[in-house]
Formats: sequence, C-alpha cells, structure tokens
Amino acid sequence: MAEQAPAALEVAVKPSPAPSAASSTEASRAATPATAPVEKAPDDTSKLRTFLGILRKFMGVADIAAVRFSLPAQLLEPTPNLEYWNYLDRPETFISIGDSEDALGRMLGTLRFWFTKDLKYVKGKPCKPYNSTLGEFFRCNWEVEDTAPPIKHAPDAKSTSSAASTASTKSTKNVRISYLTEQTSHHPPVSAFFVDCPEKGVIARGFDQLSAKFTGTSIRVTPGAHNLGIFIELQNWGGEQYQLTHPAAHLGGLLRGSLSVSVADTCYVTCAKTRIKVILEYLEEGWLGRTQNKVQGVIFTYDPENDTKAKIKDVPDKDVLGRIEGNWQDKVYYTLGSQAFAKTAEKLLLIDLNPLFPVAKLVPPIEDQLSNESRKFWAGVTDAILNKQFGLATQLKQELEERQREKAADRKARNSEWQPRFFTGATTPIGKPDLTKDGEDVLKGLHTNNFRLQPNKELGA
Repeated sequence: MAEQAPAALEVAVKPSPAPSAASSTEASRAATPATAPVEKAPDDTSKLRTFLGILRKFMGVADIAAVRFSLPAQLLEPTPNLEYWNYLDRPETFISIGDSEDALGRMLGTLRFWFTKDLKYVKGKPCKPYNSTLGEFFRCNWEVEDTAPPIKHAPDAKSTSSAASTASTKSTKNVRISYLTEQTSHHPPVSAFFVDCPEKGVIARGFDQLSAKFTGTSIRVTPGAHNLGIFIELQNWGGEQYQLTHPAAHLGGLLRGSLSVSVADTCYVTCAKTRIKVILEYLEEGWLGRTQNKVQGVIFTYDPENDTKAKIKDVPDKDVLGRIEGNWQDKVYYTLGSQAFAKTAEKLLLIDLNPLFPVAKLVPPIEDQLSNESRKFWAGVTDAILNKQFGLATQLKQELEERQREKAADRKARNSEWQPRFFTGATTPIGKPDLTKDGEDVLKGLHTNNFRLQPNKELGA
C-alpha cells in the first residue's frame, strides 16, 4: 500500500521508550481561537454515512485519488498524510534484512519485513489523514534494539533459531533509522521517500502514489503509475537490491458501517543479483464469503533476463527454494525445499504479528521544524480537531488548500515549474528517487540529532 488513499488507516501506537529531549513522539499543538465553538464529535456511523454520501458523487470516476476532493474536518484523522504513510511499523525487521550470510536467509529477512510494514492495517482503524500539499515534507528517526532473531535458511543449518525464537545473541544497543519524505507532485499526487540505516548498511526508497476507484460498495486501491514498489539496498552485500511490489487492496464495509481492509492480489519480491524471486498470492474470501486474510507464496530461483513466471503454479519444483503460507494479519510460516507446504513436516514461523504494535517515531521538536514540515504545517488544523472545533478546523484547512492553489496559479503565470527540494525530480521512470544535496544533509542531520534547516526558497502552499 502507499499514500494518498481516499480512506487510509490510522493506528493507536503502543508507547515506546521515552525519547530524548531533542525529539518528540507527540503530535504538535498550536494555539487556536478560544472563541471558536466546540462541537459534538460525530460517531463512526455518522462519519461513514457522510463519507459514503460524498463518495457516491464519484461513481464512475476512473481515479478518485487524483481528484483530490476536500473533506470536512470532522471526517479527518488529525494526522498528516506524509507522517502516516511509511513502511517502518517494526524497524527491527528492516535493519535485520542483511544479517544472514546466505542469500535465501536475506530473502526470508526481506519477507519478514514485508509482513510487518502494514502492521497499522492490522492494529488500527480506518480513517482519512490530511491530503499532502506540494513541497510538504516529514522527517523522523526510529531507535530500536537490534534483536530480530536469526532465520533458519537450510534444513541442515546448525542454528535451530527461527523468527519464533525470543533469544538473540545480537547487541541490545539501540540502532537508529532515519526517514525523509517529500510531496514532489500535486497532479498527480506523488511523494518520494528515503529510509537510511548507516549502522546496518540498509536503505530503502520509492515513490508513493495510489489510484482508487469507488465501486458503489467498496473502494479499490491500486499502486499509481509512478509507484513501482519499495526498493531496498543492502550496502554490506555489494549493493544487493530488492524490489517489493504492492498488491491491490479493498476498503469494504461502507454500507454496513464496519470498515475493513482486504487484499486479493499477487505481488512480487525480486533480487536480480542473487537470482531469487518470491511470488505472493493474497486470497480474500473463503467459504460463505468470510474473509480469511490468507497469503501463500513460493520462493524460487529465476532468470532476471527472462522473468516470465507470474503465478505460483507456473514455478517448476526444481526451482523452488521454499514456500510461504499463513494469515497476513496473524502468523506467517515458511518451509524449506520444494515439497508442498502441507506435506512438509517442519513449518517454521516467519512472523507472529499478534504481540507487535507500530513503534513510535522520534520527530524533531516543533521549534526546529520549518513552516512546510508536516506537523507544523497542519498544527492549527490538528489543534482545532483535537479541541472539537470542527468548523474552525475546516476553515483553516480550506485556507491552506486555497493558498496552494494561489501559489500554483502564480507559478503558471511565471511559467515556472515546481522543483522538489530534497529529491532530484518529482518522479523517475524506474521508481527510485535520488536525493539532492539538501536531502542528503537532512538525513545526516537526523543521524546526529542536528535538526536545523534553512527555510525553503519557495513554498508550494
């Protein structure tokens, strides 16, 4: 999944260890007029009814994500879109991807990360964050212990540890992961992101863009044209690169007033250097239409120059290294070798999502944030929503949106094209954004808790 969904998912985050004085895990608060009336917050049923009424106006529209319609503040979650959309719900799985000495072990580590990146869907409730504005950006750190256990990658491996293990011989000191994302395009809505963990030599980058269509009973969300997935690079393994593509998802339950997210699609994880590929097939419904959230997959060797296998059934047993099966909202297991999953005696636990919750972000203090930095930019709207001053929040939100339109009109009059500050272009054909010098400096600053930045020369809103 990626950003700009018409109906996204928000999550209540389990508290992590207290952040340093230089950072904050709390949403910023800005003063709002005390005279603004306090209104009764609508219940979830009322929100859904209003939201459904708005969506019905877009029946037949090919991509409602590109329409960028404005919702009243009482339907919004007081969270900036760029802050919400990230894939580091469990950073310890990300930093451990390159730990294994074996190529299959590193692919299994990549899959463990994959199944935690959407933990917010499993633990949270559907909601709608703020739409990002052009040039808006968000940055943060995570600090976690490097405690993800080793993954068994061969039947005769000496270690019996799997992802089910609780013991680890790794150091328990904290590892820092830094994150930067910027809204690089408004039409279509696209943002670029970059994740960096120098200590473990792991980076990730990509473009987030969604296409969405209202079917009358649900919203189907698919990756946009510029969203080619998550690109992970293991710098300690000669720049070994992995591409992880996103499946389509459905937001259902609009009519019955109980929103749910389901996935029924195929996605892929590939590493050309190791010549290992994974096909994952998500199955939405079982008998009697009950959602089963099942995922099954195959890990196999492939030819990057002749990559023709798109379905599990297309893969011959002679190429199979392992198989995946489980519930992507519960537990996912894997087996080693080519034998069918059901016939394999040793089923190893890859990940158990039940005890896991998203890890809190460490965000620069509000006084060190620029005016177009997500929390500071939306601070007045956030404060008004939290104070139940929904009329004021809607007014402030509309003022920000109008300011963006005015600046776009001014650029058009000057025949000036918007240039992102932290990334080299709004999009790239290969789906992998590159950092500008300013972008590199932001990440270096995050590594050392140096958050000071020069103001933007031009603002998009």
